[in-house]
Amino acid sequence: MLTFRGNEVRRWLAGVGAIAEAVAAQRPLSELLDLIARTACELTGYEGAGVLLADDVRERLIIRGSHGLTPGYVERVNGGLTIELGSGPLADGPSSRAFRQAEPVPIADIRGDRTFEPWSKLATDHEWRAIVAVPLMVAGEPVGTLNCYRNQVHEFGDDELALLATLASQAGTALQSARLIRSLTEQSDMLEQAEDIHRELTAVALRSGDIQGVTEALAGLLARPVLVTDDAGAVAANAHFEGVLLDPEKEPVGLSTEWIDEDAASGRITVPVRLGRETVARLWLPGRLADLTELQRRALEHAAVVCALEALRTRTAIDVEWRLRGDLLTDLLSETSSAASVTARAAALGHDLARPHTVMLAAPDVPAAANRSRLLLGATQTVADRCEPRPLVTSWGEHVIVLWPDTRTGIAAADAARELRSASRRTLGSTTITVTVGHRCEEVDAVRSAVRTARGALELARLHGSDRIVTLPDLGVYGLLLQLNDPRELVRFIEHTLRPLREYDERKKATLVATLRVFLDQRMNVARTAGALFVHPNTVALRLKRVEELIDISVQQPEDLLRVKVALMAEDVLGTGTPSNSA
Repeated sequence: MLTFRGNEVRRWLAGVGAIAEAVAAQRPLSELLDLIARTACELTGYEGAGVLLADDVRERLIIRGSHGLTPGYVERVNGGLTIELGSGPLADGPSSRAFRQAEPVPIADIRGDRTFEPWSKLATDHEWRAIVAVPLMVAGEPVGTLNCYRNQVHEFGDDELALLATLASQAGTALQSARLIRSLTEQSDMLEQAEDIHRELTAVALRSGDIQGVTEALAGLLARPVLVTDDAGAVAANAHFEGVLLDPEKEPVGLSTEWIDEDAASGRITVPVRLGRETVARLWLPGRLADLTELQRRALEHAAVVCALEALRTRTAIDVEWRLRGDLLTDLLSETSSAASVTARAAALGHDLARPHTVMLAAPDVPAAANRSRLLLGATQTVADRCEPRPLVTSWGEHVIVLWPDTRTGIAAADAARELRSASRRTLGSTTITVTVGHRCEEVDAVRSAVRTARGALELARLHGSDRIVTLPDLGVYGLLLQLNDPRELVRFIEHTLRPLREYDERKKATLVATLRVFLDQRMNVARTAGALFVHPNTVALRLKRVEELIDISVQQPEDLLRVKVALMAEDVLGTGTPSNSA
């Protein structure tokens, strides 16, 4: 039996102190565990000791530190005779029971103990006869055992077990302290490394001035290719690793907007790049989340932040440029600005207005939020970026105005309109647009009237459909009416022709103008007009007779009908009336 005399207190305190010093000195875990085993032997006089720790899934106990145990014994126990914590013959030994029961389990003679039978021959070969397993507790939970061995039969008394429990408690405290210190050290090191990564990525962005540089640096840090797509799905940057590039055509879309996600089917990880709640880009890389270390995740997080800052910088620069272009357009449409000053200001922005330009207008077909107009502006600029010299692209309310130059390289205006419509489908999703291709202007002074004409054509075109490209010839007579230099003449013509009908309708709560429109749409067929208006043919005939009386025409005379038809079309062009098919 182990005796504990008063003069041995100093030895115990010194032993426990040595363990504490090893923890404070941040000695490697293996050295700390060997020291605990050696201290147990020195303080108790036992011939051997081992420190066993549970594996990560708490299914087995593994000897991690020892003193007095041969390497062959340790290797054999950790190998084919691994101590288990579940069930079975290798889960009933003293170590497993001490772990599960959280109390010491002594065996005075291992040769006579049935539970030790799987290890009996191995222990006998190494001359071990007695063993005690004491649980190692951390924060009230068992993490392993302290096993002490004797080479002769030995009865472990209560006082002896109490002292071993005290030593095990101190060892558990040391393990907990060591783990906390190691964890804090690792976190500190990781934070320092993460900060270094952030500084490196930020420096790369500042040096190269674009997302491509950040993407290349990230590919090097992660040792894998990285792809960046913008909010429309277009490739913003693509960095290879060891010659391997990601194929943007194979990247999945529409994944979760959580900070980081993976698509198991494609083997891709995606990280959204956000400005506020808006996702402005995505980072793509091959692999699974489990493949990433914590530091690599931090690198991805920092890269997303830097890319967001770069996107904000780019967006700010674009906003300034668009604002300057908007101011230029205001002057261009002003009656007081000179062509020379406007041309000079355009040249400072990189636009050559001295060459001929075709005026184009585009707008969403439904009332859209501000971000939709911005997306359309961005899609238009993407198409324009492929042209040389640079087209002038800017916004005008919900409209996007483009002055498309006669190009040296790139595409013609009509082809550009088709590409713009296709690009908007990718950017705006279900929101369609209408594009009008207006006049080709030889002089800057001609742009003002061309823009007004194109805008009128666009609004008129949207009255009769959506999701289309319209030219002035496509509008027929409407197109000719839009090109009249003085719209006041049209207003006077409309007033002279239709005012008596308007006044009668207002006074009598009648629908003469609406009936006349339907009559003309139905090719002057009274029966079809009545069917469209859901009234009796006699009612239509009476209304037409009243029309003839009020504006002095005959619905049988082609010339009179042409005059009325042109007046109604001019009303549509100027928007002074409200077309209606209702009775």
